[in-house]
Amino acid sequence: MADNRNIDRSRDEARASDGDVEYLRPQVPVDRTEFVPVRRKEDDIPSAEETKSMLLRRIFVYGLLSLVLFALIYLFLYDPGGFLFRLTGESNTMTWEGLVVYSSIVALVLFLVILLFRYLSLMNLAYLNTVKHTVTTGHDPNFLPPISIIVPAYNEGILLESTVQSLIGMDYPKYEIILVDDGSTDDTRAVANTLVGVYRNGEVEVRMVEKGNGGKSTALNAGIQVSNYDYLLNVDGDSQLSPDTLRKAIRHFVDPRLGAIAGNVKVLNRNNLWTTLQALEYVEGLNMARSAQSFLKMVNIIPGPLGLFRKQAIMDAGWYSSDTFAEDADITLKIIRAGWRVEYEPDAKSFTEAPDRIVDLLKQRYRWTRGILQAVRKHRDLFFNPTINFGGTIVMWSMAFESLIWPIMNVFANAYFIFIALVFDMSYYLVYWWLSLTILDLIAALYCIAVEKEEIRLVFYSLFYRLFFILMIDVTKTFATIEEFLGFGMNWGKLERIGTGARQ
Repeated sequence: MADNRNIDRSRDEARASDGDVEYLRPQVPVDRTEFVPVRRKEDDIPSAEETKSMLLRRIFVYGLLSLVLFALIYLFLYDPGGFLFRLTGESNTMTWEGLVVYSSIVALVLFLVILLFRYLSLMNLAYLNTVKHTVTTGHDPNFLPPISIIVPAYNEGILLESTVQSLIGMDYPKYEIILVDDGSTDDTRAVANTLVGVYRNGEVEVRMVEKGNGGKSTALNAGIQVSNYDYLLNVDGDSQLSPDTLRKAIRHFVDPRLGAIAGNVKVLNRNNLWTTLQALEYVEGLNMARSAQSFLKMVNIIPGPLGLFRKQAIMDAGWYSSDTFAEDADITLKIIRAGWRVEYEPDAKSFTEAPDRIVDLLKQRYRWTRGILQAVRKHRDLFFNPTINFGGTIVMWSMAFESLIWPIMNVFANAYFIFIALVFDMSYYLVYWWLSLTILDLIAALYCIAVEKEEIRLVFYSLFYRLFFILMIDVTKTFATIEEFLGFGMNWGKLERIGTGARQ
């Protein structure tokens, strides 16, 4: 009896106060799990000779295409052999100046039509999804199966404890948290060791997996392999989740065709210009698009900071792979092509630490762009073969437009109109262009901030969001696209944490 009473007392809730923050402490220790990843075939890194050969081939191909383009421009301008005259019966009177002016008018009208169609389509679909979500949900609030939460961590010691504390405090009856130390060189492993244990009278168990550094995808696979439950919540080591995240996300899985739910990612550290602009970007540029895609049940990227999966969907997709720098885009495409649906839950929220320096922001977007292009190229057979998965084909074309065509068009259009304003004294085209973009962004920002009940001050930033912030991001994406197609080498580029979540 005495032993039983001691065990019962050991399972009582234990708390340690640190200023105004109250931390939960484990009641019963849990053993750590050693994990040695098995190298997958697609993880093989090409040799230096292969990389050099690929680079030379791409330089040759794209150089040849550029020469062909310039030859066509020369042909239409000067018609040296009289081919166009014999074909049309009219002499060629086009000059370089006329070509620039005429092309600028066509480019302005065409791009504005595409912009209007894109914005209106996204807002309409997002509105329909919001109505469906709030009025006719079709969800079952009593569907509460146990969930395994996977937290891959590499050098996240400064934020890991606050992340785990936010996970332990969620309003959900039973789940486990699996911390995967991916060969960290800071105190991540030591911090994780102090968090391992059983909490909330056995409702929550925190376990730890130790492995050598192999990248985020191998860390996620390690956690999934030792998980006990059929539903997996994958979060980043710096994520701070809202208390009702699990309840809001899991209710969708009453649909047996649903493979994954993308969460609503928000910027936590809105303390300077860069992070506040990113907060607006996440609300307007990312969440509105995901909401629109969710109406069609074809969300194209499940964000790393918050994604809830059916374990069977990940197994059908062949697990996470390390052959791209955007494992979240890759696993989403693999789940879609396997026949599963992917939706978005706006009330499942993850607050993440965004880059607070311009150099870190551009590095992050460079990696995102190249990673998405790698994922698109990996699944390129979906482009022209809708028999594999018709929804996957639609997703691929939309991803190609958003990641490849859209940034280049935006950069080209701005450069084009600045050029004709300076050289041909046609500055009114530039004013019309910038004014049109600003009005579109203002409307979209007002809608998104109203729907998500966000800070109203973000609307002010929409006045220069597209012309300043997005243009800078698109320039980075354009260079990333060129270097990806030329085969330049790159590395992951770990973001240095500043510990916002730990302080808040």
